[in-house]
Amino acid sequence: MKYKSQKIAWYFFAACMGLFLLQLVYGFIMGFAHMGMDGLHDIIPFNAASATHKNLLVVWLLAGFMGAAYWIIPEESGRELWSIKLAWVQLASLLLVGVTAVIGFHLNWWEGRKFLEIPRELDFLVVVNVLAFLFNLLMTIWKGKRITTTASVLFFGLLSAALLYLPGMITFDNIVFDSFFRWWVVHLWVEGVWELIMGAIMSYLLIKLTGVDREVIEKWLYIIVGFTFLSGILGTGHHYYYTGAPGYWLMIGGIFSALEPLAFLGMAMYAIAMARKGGRKHPNKIALTWTIGCAVMSFVGAGFLGFAHTLPSVNMYTHGTLITGMHGHMAFWGAYAMLILAMIAYVLPQVTGRKRYTDWKAEWAFWTSNIGMTGMVGAFAVMGVVQVYLERKGGMDFLEVQEQLHVHAAGLVIAAALFTMGIVLFFMNFCSYGMPNDETLGQED
Repeated sequence: MKYKSQKIAWYFFAACMGLFLLQLVYGFIMGFAHMGMDGLHDIIPFNAASATHKNLLVVWLLAGFMGAAYWIIPEESGRELWSIKLAWVQLASLLLVGVTAVIGFHLNWWEGRKFLEIPRELDFLVVVNVLAFLFNLLMTIWKGKRITTTASVLFFGLLSAALLYLPGMITFDNIVFDSFFRWWVVHLWVEGVWELIMGAIMSYLLIKLTGVDREVIEKWLYIIVGFTFLSGILGTGHHYYYTGAPGYWLMIGGIFSALEPLAFLGMAMYAIAMARKGGRKHPNKIALTWTIGCAVMSFVGAGFLGFAHTLPSVNMYTHGTLITGMHGHMAFWGAYAMLILAMIAYVLPQVTGRKRYTDWKAEWAFWTSNIGMTGMVGAFAVMGVVQVYLERKGGMDFLEVQEQLHVHAAGLVIAAALFTMGIVLFFMNFCSYGMPNDETLGQED
């Protein structure tokens, strides 16, 4: 740990781990409901569980991105964080907004717009929170000794994410207009500007863990990320068509969605090549494993599985079915969740001075969670295919189809239990490191 203020990252990571575990609880509530065991319906209706599950995902990922930025930016800028007090206030307000939103969902206090359920009053608090976060980073970079490509791309990725949150706060009487701009947040975040954040964090980790020259990594990685970013933006068109936008969006979305797997494949191949080429034998092998795993699984989830069901001839049947859940779970896990876990695995020894990455729980957490997620994706695929044929092709009623899926949902819950076991092992390893201290202060790994 080179700067004392970098310790704030640990608290953001602790918050995101807690929110992650809570998200899994709501995932199980939904999983058992899919099995027909919806005993909590009177207390936690399925729509409340669904909104909570999805919004907790967003909040804990944002907390992870913020923690990563508070670690990376001071080191890349060559100075302490501009204001540690502002970072503390920002963390507290982020958690306050998240907890308030979750309680609100259970009391039917929400907007009701899918993926953007958070009440409008809390939207404004989110904007203030993110502006404070960005201001803190900007002042750190501005007053720093140097400005690196990694820091610049990370900052502009975060800034773009903040700007693209604003269209989601605009409401229209026309549902077509409302859905059109809603996708500016929902899709352009995860397949647009978040990929800049992903590229910057992955670049930092590869530089630190492989020993490959910074200029080589930054040059080629950002070419690949740029291609992914471009294809992701225009690939949004496959959503536009189904919300009532002109028909040409179906062709545009289909073409550019088909290009996304190539970009993610390039990212996976490049990350593996950098790891093999690097001459540095970094002792924290599990952090490198999570980093490479992120590149590979993001290709599988965001690239291959996205391609598999966004082709227009296929998407006309799969759009809005559990096939989307198949793609979404692996995409979020591979591209963003694994990236944050990789960052946490790298930072913990630096911020605590303890080397727990050799513990068996660290390695088992990786393999158990990934095998469990693969099983979940397989279960979603089976459920989605059955749903498409019975509902979209056979014309069965939606609720009748859901009853036919009960038996397949059992496999989903079993796989989710294995996945959760891996996350619990990761959390146990996280806790074994203890609280941050100054043992490694002034040292650069």
